[in-house]
Amino acid sequence: MAIHPTAIIDPDSDVSRDAEIGPYCIIGSGVTIGARTRLMAHVYLEGKLTIGKDNLFFPYCSCGVTPQDKKYRGEPSETRIGDRNTIREFVTIHRGTEGGGMVTSIGDGNLVMAYVHIAHDVIIHNNTILANGVTFAGHVVVEDYANIGGLSAIHQFCRVGQHAMVGSYSVIKQNVLPYSITASDHEAKIYSANRVGLERRGFTPDEIEPLQNAFRILTRSGLNTTQALARIAEEVPQTNEVKGVVEFIRASERGFTK
Repeated sequence: MAIHPTAIIDPDSDVSRDAEIGPYCIIGSGVTIGARTRLMAHVYLEGKLTIGKDNLFFPYCSCGVTPQDKKYRGEPSETRIGDRNTIREFVTIHRGTEGGGMVTSIGDGNLVMAYVHIAHDVIIHNNTILANGVTFAGHVVVEDYANIGGLSAIHQFCRVGQHAMVGSYSVIKQNVLPYSITASDHEAKIYSANRVGLERRGFTPDEIEPLQNAFRILTRSGLNTTQALARIAEEVPQTNEVKGVVEFIRASERGFTK
């Protein structure tokens, strides 16, 4: 095992023999680290924290620490981080709470850029990009391949749908529809389908155009949501993606950005 002599590793942790622990890292009791995960330097890990394989942690990030939630009373909550994630400088990831399911979770293949804050009970799925300075309040869900621009703030209990792009400096107070481009100046709103992002992921025009038409009805027709969904059902081909957007809307108890 490659462990720098200045690293401090609690004997009650479980570190893979194939992991690499750099200078001045601190690994607390209850931390598990998988094979080929590398901690570059000055990384702080504590709590019941499980980290998978092939992750890269840059200096001065801290994971698994006590949440900034005044309701937290020391309950044995946890943090889970999957495989092949990149966690950049000064990222903070806080463990879950009893009121939010007891787990903060990050999936596989995510890029978490510098100064991102992932609060208690946040669930990040797979292959997302979280740009510099993104801040999540508690209980947020971010679905696969979402891309959130720098210095954006996401209100607690919001959900960001799959393949969505959130523009930089956005303040998100309601759910963000999957496959959309959503951004805010004074108020968040949908601009269109995330055409470029979807093309890069291999979506065809036959899959993208119905989404574009559905978003046009939702945002530009002047109809309320119920009327817009009825028109979408009548006029837009019911692809899997369009059905996914409709299901997302129907499940959005706190509303969605329109």
